Amino acid sequence: MTKQLKVNGQIKTGLYAAIVVFLAYTMIFGFRKTFTVGTFDGITVIGYNYKTILVICQMLGYLLAKFYGIKYISELKRTGRGKIILLLTGISWVSWLFFALVPPPYNIVFLFINGFPLGMLWGVVFSYVEGRQSTDFIGATLAVSFIFASGFVKSVGAWIGLTFAVNEFWIPFYAGLIFALPLIFFVYLMEKIPAPNDLDIEYRANRIPMNSQDRRLFIKDFFWGLVGCVFIYCFATIFRDIRDNFSPEMWKEMGFFNQPALFSKTETPITLIVLILIGSMVLIKNNFTALQTAHYFIVAGFIIAGACSLLFKYQLLSPIWWMTTVGLGLYMVYIPFNAIFFDRLISTFKYASNVGFLIYIADSFGYVGSIGVLISKEIFRIQLNWVTFFTNSVIILSVFGVLITFFCLYYFTNKYNKKKR
Repeated sequence: MTKQLKVNGQIKTGLYAAIVVFLAYTMIFGFRKTFTVGTFDGITVIGYNYKTILVICQMLGYLLAKFYGIKYISELKRTGRGKIILLLTGISWVSWLFFALVPPPYNIVFLFINGFPLGMLWGVVFSYVEGRQSTDFIGATLAVSFIFASGFVKSVGAWIGLTFAVNEFWIPFYAGLIFALPLIFFVYLMEKIPAPNDLDIEYRANRIPMNSQDRRLFIKDFFWGLVGCVFIYCFATIFRDIRDNFSPEMWKEMGFFNQPALFSKTETPITLIVLILIGSMVLIKNNFTALQTAHYFIVAGFIIAGACSLLFKYQLLSPIWWMTTVGLGLYMVYIPFNAIFFDRLISTFKYASNVGFLIYIADSFGYVGSIGVLISKEIFRIQLNWVTFFTNSVIILSVFGVLITFFCLYYFTNKYNKKKR
């Protein structure tokens, strides 16, 4: 009876945590992505596309936050996290006010100021839910929040612009007014999530702050596997960000104009499918089996993204179906690293550490790749049709992604077998 009560308690805690972190991170996303609904047509900065420069500056803030977060998030303690979230989000919101008040191109710097604090928040939020028997489900819910949120906050931003005739420079700040109070409420609810219990620690290993020596030892023990994971994550991050930041331009190139509902129409089914697929991995009790399954999941994502892009290229798939299925494939690659992959890796090898450390290593290099693509486009004056570039690149890199994922599977399987001997 006592064991059954503990199981029921874990289920209730898992469901509560999943709902709360999903809603909290959706609100956080409202302070990040609403500016992308604007196209800022006709504005250039010393000959460069203004919107691309905005995206690069925000991503530079994210990039530096990820590198700093390798240390900061890995050393994060359980106290004061709610205040940290509200402080960092508040800084990002104020940056949107100055973005609207200061004329271009001088307002570009506020995208960097917006990106840096927001780049720290994923690790803070995930620290509430890692290391539990229900982390697969909770983590999947948290991770898919930014699939849903990406479309949802853009729809909100586009709605603000169309309904109230708000200038595109002011849309992000007014969107923040909508998301601020709900965020405070959901952060309060996150603070009520109980810490992992003894059973969680037994199955998933203890999650502790890591010092510099702990971090060096972890990297040394899993070096080549982590290198492979970083390459996979880079591929996924680059094309997720291109799709995320330049989807208005892609829709425009494909003949779809002023349709705010499109963003939610494509992202909502992706959210539900990925949530069900990844969340169901909570049923896999063996950590190594779950780690292997995550590799197969990533392979399937690469295949879906590449195959559907190939069909679209030859006009065998409609634009809406293509944007939905290529998004599904890319998120099937991207989401596991933010939800289950690293958590199950730590659990498999019973390594006293934390997921934030590994996510921020992968994220930092992922953003290097994304920024590199955008900067190269601008510096070398590459005139891109976003749809053509995106389609061809996804097809090519999906092949490399499958090969690298199988290498990682071989590496971790070999390491696990050696550990068992």
